[in-house]
Amino acid sequence: MAPALTHPAGVNFIDEQHRPVHADASTYYGGEERFSRGRTYSASFAHGYNPKRPPAFGDEWHQRSRRMSHDEPSSAPRRFLIDVEETIRLVLEQEDTDGDFQISVTDAGPKLMALGTATSNGFKSFDIRGTYMLSNLLQELALARDHGRKRIVLDEARLTENPVDRLSRMIKYSFWNALTRRIDGEGLEIICADPKNRTGRVNPRIYVPHGEPAMAEYYRQVAKEKPHLNLDVQVLPPKPDDPVFVKSLNNKPGILALAMQEVDNGKGQKVLKGIPFVVPGARFNELYNWDSYFISLGLLVDGYVNLAKGMVDHFIFEIKHYGKILNGSRSYYLCRTQPPFLTDMALQIYNQLDRSDMEENRRWLKRAIQAAIKEYHTIWVAEPRMDPKTGLSRYRPDGLGIPPETEATHFTHILEPYAAKHGLSVLEFSERYNEGTIKEPELDEYFLHDRAVRESGHDTTYRFEKRCANLGTIDLQALLYKYEVDIGTAIREVFDDELELEEDFALAPFPPTVEAYRDPSRWERSTSRVQKSEEWFRRAEWRKGVIDKYCWNESKALYFDYDTVQEKQSLYESVTAFWTLWAGCASEEQCWKLISHSLKKFEVLGGLVSGTEESRGKISLDRPNRQWDYPYAWPPHQIMAWVGLERYGYLEDAQRLAYRFLYMMTTAFVDFNGVVPEKFDAVKLSHLVDAEYGNQGIDFKMVPREGFGWMNAAYQVGLTYLSTGMRRAIATCTSPEVFFGSAINAQPAHSSQAYAAATNDPLGLAMDTLKLSSPVMQPATLAGPPLTDFRDSEAQQDKDKSAQPASQ
Repeated sequence: MAPALTHPAGVNFIDEQHRPVHADASTYYGGEERFSRGRTYSASFAHGYNPKRPPAFGDEWHQRSRRMSHDEPSSAPRRFLIDVEETIRLVLEQEDTDGDFQISVTDAGPKLMALGTATSNGFKSFDIRGTYMLSNLLQELALARDHGRKRIVLDEARLTENPVDRLSRMIKYSFWNALTRRIDGEGLEIICADPKNRTGRVNPRIYVPHGEPAMAEYYRQVAKEKPHLNLDVQVLPPKPDDPVFVKSLNNKPGILALAMQEVDNGKGQKVLKGIPFVVPGARFNELYNWDSYFISLGLLVDGYVNLAKGMVDHFIFEIKHYGKILNGSRSYYLCRTQPPFLTDMALQIYNQLDRSDMEENRRWLKRAIQAAIKEYHTIWVAEPRMDPKTGLSRYRPDGLGIPPETEATHFTHILEPYAAKHGLSVLEFSERYNEGTIKEPELDEYFLHDRAVRESGHDTTYRFEKRCANLGTIDLQALLYKYEVDIGTAIREVFDDELELEEDFALAPFPPTVEAYRDPSRWERSTSRVQKSEEWFRRAEWRKGVIDKYCWNESKALYFDYDTVQEKQSLYESVTAFWTLWAGCASEEQCWKLISHSLKKFEVLGGLVSGTEESRGKISLDRPNRQWDYPYAWPPHQIMAWVGLERYGYLEDAQRLAYRFLYMMTTAFVDFNGVVPEKFDAVKLSHLVDAEYGNQGIDFKMVPREGFGWMNAAYQVGLTYLSTGMRRAIATCTSPEVFFGSAINAQPAHSSQAYAAATNDPLGLAMDTLKLSSPVMQPATLAGPPLTDFRDSEAQQDKDKSAQPASQ
């Protein structure tokens, strides 16, 4: 049954603005509704006659004769006349059988709906079919409602849009904007919302760094002008990352002030305004460290250079005032950082800045490199993160007590035995342990490693279980090698081989030795001499030797983490070994061995998994899966591998891996109402992840509005690696096993997965993920052509004739 139209009888609803079919929602749905006098069919509506309603035969009203391939195509693009609210109601009532306000392959509706055509003023109708078209219809209706539209003329081309183009367009014009935040009077209400806050206090609190009186006064003025906010403004002490002080803030969490700029308010006065930045999304509603690097890569692809530049400005501010680039810009992150990417981020942005003012560009890059040098010396090659005996750096943050930002029950299984030992409830024990009235050295050790896991960004994984703070991880060594090369290159190429440091801090001794680290009071000061490129290149060469000595395993053709306490390699096979290719610290021979012997251990249908199944070990009720282990795939690992493989000349391998990951993303987008999640199960090609706290970016109604930060970036960056043919194949959801010609019988012998992967069956994969009792039917043979178009959307045939090139 087609949705009823409620516009006045005797008039036509017209749209003569001829907006671009694939414009963003604000352009497409902006403007006013317009009517004109009707000339045809108008009288029939006045008497309640609706010619679009098909004859009803019992409960089989939804059955239609199938359209044939030889049906005469329309001579003009088809457009529909739609009542927004009524159609939303009917779509959800008919198609959303699981009640989640999304239309997906797991919904059991008829996947069929008639819409009145605009050329007939809604008198004639046309059927739209399939999950993809119906979910796109629901999304378009939600966007139209957002813009206050009651009725719309909708182009069919928006429902049958090439999914690669649609997702890329939504990321560029919608998702980035929805994820953009600003910390100032206008943006505080949004940015202060913290889903991780378990204190029960929802009124916003902002911490302003010591030494920024103008900023503190600005926020106090905001609090006066907006009393409804109940904004609490606090100024931090000169050393805000003291562990005792940070623990004292556990019950008073708040957002940390970030960089601001002076702008003209239009009255000839200068006022402070927050610099925009992009957050990851979902429960992560603040500026993050390594997320921001990958997000910036996507922003650069999409042309948002200044937005990415502003995020570097915030990192410079954090290093100056908080001592490090923080894990995230909340008070409970003051002791922790995350994997360092600042130098590459700054150089990538510098290379895309407007060339009209190169002197200003150089001044900006100088501030970024100066900040990176301070972070390098005071964080990464300073104790406790530096192990002077080996020269390896570690994730080893300060901190006291239980991390307050975790889910309420996250540590219950760890704390229960200690609570029972003291005859207390878990809650009572947690309070006394945090207060320091109960001492448990073993628990202190556990949380030392737990904080290190969180600083590593890989929270959590069995790779780091109860040992992370002792590990010189291969990823961190590769990142610091890149820091050293980048700093040396910038000094030599941009600053005429001399760079003065304006801020005073201690320079860590080089090369590192136990003796040299014994008395930091004797270390050089940063202002005592200029920085030369030669020193940084020597540091990089020295680190490469350390990596080869402690982390490279010739017999296994792989890099491993090194345990600085047990003094041996930790033989967990991690895909971060390929970060050495991104950094450029692997030799040509090591690169060849990594690719020829080890890449296959991590490559699965949907890209690269975080680690191997063998390294992860068996999973049980007592040993649940961790989200950074097999079989999960994350955007950072994909992007780093693509760039690294291309750097060493293995472009075909990079393209293959990019195809796998973007295929997985696109099929989820097509089959699950436009979802763009935080991570995937790359073996089952599913975003329905049950490890730890599940998945982020999947909880939305009707239309995805944000995606997820680094997943958005992975799609935009990944598309730059694909050929035209690859992009077209992904648009038709052609499985990698079909596209690259792999034999189907090479699939693992998990029957439903093998069949689903081989036949490109999304519903089979979804059902397998949902662990439904009905098995996937097994065919007599798995051979056959790949499924094409958008699964069950026959209307795509009309669209292909106009939108696809004449030949491939």
